[in-house]
Parts: sequence; C-alpha cells; structure tokens
Amino acid sequence: MYGQQPILVLSQNTKRESGRKVQLENISAGKTIADVIRTCLGPQAMLKMLMDPMGGIVMTNDGNAILREITVQHPAAKSMIEIARTQDEEVGDGTTSVIVLAGEMLAIAEPFLTQNIHPTVIIREYRQALEDAIVLLQDKISVPVDLNDRDKMKEVIRSCVGTKYIGRWADLAVDIALDAVNTVTVNDNGRIEVDIKNYAKVEKIPGGTVEESRVLSGVMFNKDVTHPKMRRYIENPRIILLDCPLEYKKGESQTNIEIMGEQDFTKLLQLEEEHVQRQCEEIIALKPDIVFTEKGVSDLAQHYLVKAGITAIRRLRKTDNNRLARACGATIVNRTEELKESDVGTGAGLFEIKKIGDEYFTFVTECKNPKACTILLRGASKDVLNEIERNLQDALHVAKNLVVSPRLVAGGGAAEMAVSSALSHRAAHNTPYRAVATALEIIPRTLAQNCGANTIRTLTALRARHAAGLASAGIDGETGEIVDMAVKGIWEPLAVKLQVYKTAVETAILLLRIDDIVSGSKKNKNNEPAAPAEMAAQEN
Repeated sequence: MYGQQPILVLSQNTKRESGRKVQLENISAGKTIADVIRTCLGPQAMLKMLMDPMGGIVMTNDGNAILREITVQHPAAKSMIEIARTQDEEVGDGTTSVIVLAGEMLAIAEPFLTQNIHPTVIIREYRQALEDAIVLLQDKISVPVDLNDRDKMKEVIRSCVGTKYIGRWADLAVDIALDAVNTVTVNDNGRIEVDIKNYAKVEKIPGGTVEESRVLSGVMFNKDVTHPKMRRYIENPRIILLDCPLEYKKGESQTNIEIMGEQDFTKLLQLEEEHVQRQCEEIIALKPDIVFTEKGVSDLAQHYLVKAGITAIRRLRKTDNNRLARACGATIVNRTEELKESDVGTGAGLFEIKKIGDEYFTFVTECKNPKACTILLRGASKDVLNEIERNLQDALHVAKNLVVSPRLVAGGGAAEMAVSSALSHRAAHNTPYRAVATALEIIPRTLAQNCGANTIRTLTALRARHAAGLASAGIDGETGEIVDMAVKGIWEPLAVKLQVYKTAVETAILLLRIDDIVSGSKKNKNNEPAAPAEMAAQEN
C-alpha cells in the first residue's frame, strides 16, 4: 500500500465549519441580533438612531425598520433579519417580539446541545410545543371581539400604539387608524377585503403640529390646475377620470413624415387640432366640472376646457387615480369616445386646491361613501413624520387584522405567561418541551427589564398569579407592576400572536438544523479557477 495522501475535495480558499461549533455560532448570532432589539420592546422602549451609508438618519424603535438598516455578515443573523420582514408583511406588528422570542428559543437549545442531545430530538419537541401553544391560544386563551364595539377596538389599537413614538398622541392615532380601515373595508357578498396599501395613502407634509393630522373623507394629491383661469373651488363637482392624453398622439420614437406640398402640412396641423377638439367636445358633452387625466393635456385642449368652464388636472399617478375612482364613484375611461353618463363621479362633495407650505394640493373631500381615503400627517420635521408614518402603518395593520379575524389575547406578556404555565404542567422537568415554556417568559421579563423593575421578583410574582388561575395577569409596561390586563384594557390581536410564535419557533428550528457552513472566500490567491458560485458573486 502506498502512503495515503490527503484528498482535497473543496477548493483551497473555501472555509468549512461543521458540527457543534456551527450550531453554537448560529445560536450566538441569533442572540446578538435579539440583544440589539431587546430594548425596543414595550411602552418604555428606547429609540435607535441609525446612519445609512448615504448619510441619512433613521430614528425608530420598530424592529423591522432597525434591522432593515443594519448590515450584517453572519448568515444566521441574516435569516433573523428576514423573519422581522416576514412578520411585518404578514401582520404588520410584533416585529420586535418575534426577534426577541426567536433569539431566546435559540438560547435555550444551547444547554441541550452541550448535553449531546441530537438537534432533531430538540426540534421534534419544539414542534410539539408550538402546536400545543397554538391550540391553547385559539381555544383557551383568546376571546372574541365585537367589531361594532368601537371602544373595545380602540383599546386594542391603543395598546399597539402605546409602545411607539406616536404613543403621546394615542387617541388621535387610534381614531385615524380606525377611520381609515373602516373607510377602505369592502364587504363583497360576505368576503371582507381590507386593502390598506392601495386605498389608504399616507401623505406627509412637514410643518404644523401632529394634532392637525386627520383622515380625509376623500383623497388629496400634490397637483395644481393646468391653467390659471380654471376654477379652484367647486361644490358637488361632476368628475371625469381619464387614462388617455388630451393631446395629439405622437409617434412612438423617431417618426418621419414626408410632405409633398405646403398645404399638406397645414392639413396635418388641422387634423391634430380636430382630433383634440373632438376629444374635448366628447368630454364637454357630459358637462363635467373637473377632468383628471393620467397623461398630458395640450394647450389647445386647455383652451377648449377653460371656455366650457371645466377644470383639468394632468399627470395624475395611476394609484391616485384608482383611489379617486373609489372615493367619488367615477369609472376610469381609456378613450374619450367611450364616455357615458354612468362614468361620471358625483360622490364627492367638495373640490378645492389649497396651498400648504409652498406647494399646491388638490383636495377632493366630503365624499358620500368613500371606499378610499388619504391620511394627512403633519409634524415638525421629516424624521418625525417618517417615524409617525411607520407607527401608523402598524396601527392600520392591527385594525385590519381585527376586521379579518376578530379574536383577542391579553397583552403585557399575559398571553405568554398563560401559555407558558399551561405547557410546563404538561412536560417533564428537563426537556426541550419544558424549555420552550420557559423561553416564552422572555417577553414579560424584557417588559419588566425595560421599565427598570426587579425582574426576578416580578416574574416570580407573575408566575404565582398564573398558577393561582389569573390568566390575564401581565406586566404594566409603564410601571413594571403586575396588573390584570383585562381590567387595564391592553389587548393584542390573536393573528399577530400566532404569527409571532410560528415564525420564532420555525426560525429556531431552521437554524438548529444547520450543521455545516461552507463559505467560499472572494480572493483567489493562487490564480486557481474560482467556483461557479463565486464567479457569479463577483460578476454581480
């Protein structure tokens, strides 16, 4: 036999780590990300100030917004950041909780790994615990809510808003969120649709005070009339919405026209004028007061429209046009020939153009039954407005979740403690299943930490309360005392809680499953051909 030579399978500049080391590294990466976010949980949350590479600053305590701005290197940390985004897209709230919980789920797996328990055993028990927790939440712990009970709805949204910067104007924010969601809710033969993204637009105008923010019973956009002689204040307007240009159609790119005689050119101009005139006559025949179009309006068309006393506004965004259509009941028409009386929107009560700051804004308000709205935000500076908009998005999502699935759980860590004590009764002392129950206590513990209470004492007292059967006892995030959440009126939507648990446990499971990290380094020291994946990365 010849002496065995070591066989090189992986290229020399590929780093490979495997086994226990990788799992422990992933766990510590997850814990690090959770520690960054931990102080942002609860009403006494601190703000983070982030500088992006371009020099802009973001001040926020929204878990998702913070993680979006942080650049991380470790692959496990990247997947932690991804879950905050999932949570934000799915239910819009609970981004901070999901990161803190996922970090803790990873941390409790560490002692089991050091005892040489195989990750799949831990994972199996995690899965079982998650299923049991979901059943508990849905059947035992959550309570239904009546959507017509406005005060109860307000309580839920207030407990979401209370942990944010906008909490100082909680009543205002709650009213804005509820009004906006009620406006855009469409009940189509029992199928409820709440499209916040397309039909509840947030317009931020720096200046004024936050108290001046409101939901308009209609829409507004940053446009002015095209001709100075057009009317800027019309009551009960008849509105036509177009998706075509009121000007002569130009050729796509360089179009050449050969003209033989000079009368041909005159004919050409005449045709253009007749085309625009015909379009305007078709519009004027319906006697509208305002014409909105997504494309341009030529000077000639403006002339005809001014003569007929019609106001025209051009180059409207498609999304704004859709909102306007839903607000005033008009139909967007693609060709002027097809205009008919039923396309005219008569649902708006007032059209006016106001100057706010140094820009003109068009308001179409006092709509009879608007199914779209604009939320007008005022505030001291751009940074303040951006943070308020982020907070308001969370509040809107909470209101939307309630409309879609009207069940609640108690806030302030009460739901976590209730699930935790129920799970610990079912499990033997030292098992991963029991560890999940302990991990859930991180939420009330963090709440107590963030408002400076004595964590150990508070948690012991809270456990005792739950053991005595008071399932809605939680921690008051302002003072750190234990209060009955049902009495204090702090509630959270069930949809948010379920998503937090599912996402956190699934992520922990995913990261525990990894036992090998192979990373190709970028630089090729020995002019050796790079791996295809590296070449692709270099090309990008």
